[in-house]
Amino acid sequence: MMVSTKGRYSLRLAIEVAILGADGVPVTMRQAAERQDLSVKYLEQLGGALVKAGVLRSIRGVSGGYLLARPADEITAGDVLRATEGSCAPVACLEEGAAACPRRDECMSIDFWRGLDTVIENYVDGITLADLAKAR
Repeated sequence: MMVSTKGRYSLRLAIEVAILGADGVPVTMRQAAERQDLSVKYLEQLGGALVKAGVLRSIRGVSGGYLLARPADEITAGDVLRATEGSCAPVACLEEGAAACPRRDECMSIDFWRGLDTVIENYVDGITLADLAKAR
């Protein structure tokens, strides 16, 4: 699996919100963008995807911004990556909703890909935003 900038930046954004918003004060995209040296417009797009996925919640108004939708120890890196990248599957034939591969029943490597997928899923779902925020 190759994680794109969308996935990498989304994870950085979520960690920033976990750290800066820990006291309950909403984090603005400008704050996160400045601290991470990223584009505000790009982070706003990613923030929208994270809100839709239930990772972040948006607070409108003058004192608005973003907070985590759940406690940091209940949001995994996998939640963030799937919100912006989609599936974490290493090959397309394992992605949910993918058209069934016509060679699936005779594929000599499908067990390898399933095993790799299991390792990836267990890893990304075994690390929370709380873990990543502490490591910083």
